[in-house]
Amino acid sequence: MSAVLDALTPWPDDGSRADGPVAVDATDRLLLDEAAPLLADAGPDDVVVIGDRFGALTLGALTLGPSRVRSFTDAVTAEAALDHHLSADLADLVRGGRREVHLVRADLYTETSHLLAGARLVLLQLPPSLAELTEIAEAVARYAADDVVVLAGGRVKHMTRSMNEVLAASFTDVRATLARQKSRALVATGVRPEARDAAPAFPARAVLRDRELLAAAAPSGWTSPADVTVAAHGGVFAGTTLDLGTRFLLTTAEKWPGADRVHDAVDLGSGSGLLATVLALRYPDARVVGTDRSAAAVASTRATAEANGVGGRVVALRGDAGEDLEPASADLILLNPPFHDRTAVRTDAAHRMFRAAGRALRQGGELWCVFNTALHYREALTRAAGPTVHVAQNPKFTVTRSRRR
Repeated sequence: MSAVLDALTPWPDDGSRADGPVAVDATDRLLLDEAAPLLADAGPDDVVVIGDRFGALTLGALTLGPSRVRSFTDAVTAEAALDHHLSADLADLVRGGRREVHLVRADLYTETSHLLAGARLVLLQLPPSLAELTEIAEAVARYAADDVVVLAGGRVKHMTRSMNEVLAASFTDVRATLARQKSRALVATGVRPEARDAAPAFPARAVLRDRELLAAAAPSGWTSPADVTVAAHGGVFAGTTLDLGTRFLLTTAEKWPGADRVHDAVDLGSGSGLLATVLALRYPDARVVGTDRSAAAVASTRATAEANGVGGRVVALRGDAGEDLEPASADLILLNPPFHDRTAVRTDAAHRMFRAAGRALRQGGELWCVFNTALHYREALTRAAGPTVHVAQNPKFTVTRSRRR
C-alpha cells in the first residue's frame, strides 16, 4: 500500500507548492492502518468511502481489501482527482495480482441506498460541519448492516467532543483511537434501533422573511412574496440562514439589470440555492442556472427552487468553479465566492470563478460580486470579467459590478 500512497499527487496540482494541498495526510494513513484487518476480510459490497480528498482512502481500501469499493465525495474536484489516479499507471499498483478492481460511485443525497445498503465498513474523513456529520451518520445508520463499523478520522486540532456526540446519537458505542501524528480516529459501532426508521434531519428547511431577501425576490415594482423557503443539506455553507455577504448583495438588487436584458442568469457557487431562486423569482421569463462543485449544494439548490415553485426554471449543475458554464451564455451572474477550502483560507477558487464568469458572460452581460473588502478583488475582476465598478460597501463587504465588453 505504501507504494500506492507515495505515488499520489494532489491532482491537478503536482504537490510541489509549499502552500499547496497534500495528497495523503496523517489521517488517511491512520484510517487505513486501523481499517487494515477489517479490509482483509471484507467482501465486494462491504466497504464504503466517504469524503476522500485525492483518492488515498479509496485506493488504499482497494489495495488492502476487496476488489470493489463504493465511494462518495462531495466535491467534484475530488472525484476528478480519483478518476485521474485510477486511469494512470497507479491503477496497476492498486490491482496487484487481481484482474481488475471496481469503483462504484453513488451520490449520498440522491442515491443513498445504493451507496450505503448493507455496508459493513465505512471510512470517513471527518467533515468540518457537525450538520454534515449528522447527515452522514444518520444515513449510515439507516442503510448499513447491523454490524457496520464507522472509522471517522480527522486532525486533532479540528476535532471536538461534539463529533463524538453526533455519532453517539446514531450508534451505541463511540470511542477514540490514540492520536498519531496529530490525527485521531473515532470508531462507531452498534446501530441504534431507533436510528433505522428515524426521519432524516436533512435537508433542513426554514421559512425566511428577511427584508432584503423579499425585496429582491420579485420583479422591480412588483409586490414582494410573503416569504422564501430555503432547503439545505448538512454540508452547505450557512445552512438554512441568509449569510451576511449574500444579504448585502441583495440590497443592491434594484441596480441589477432590468428584466428586458436578462434572458439567462447564473448563481455561481450556488450553495443552498437562495440566489438562484431569487433570480428565478425576480426574472420570471429567464432561464436560471445554479452551479456549485458540491453535491450537497447542487441537491440543496434544486430543493430550494422546488420549494418556491421555480424548480422548472432552475437548472442545478455540479462543476468546478463554473467550468461547466457555456461561453457567452449569461446576461447576469451573481457571485459570493468562497475564501475557505474546508479549514484552510484560500482564494484560488474565487479567481477561477472570476475567469469562468468572464467566459460565460455575453457582451454587455454583468457580473455582480460580493466579497470581504480586505481581499481587494476589484483589479482581478477587471482582468477576468471586464471593467469593474464599486457599487456598495459596508464595514465588512464590498459589492462590485463587472460588465463584459
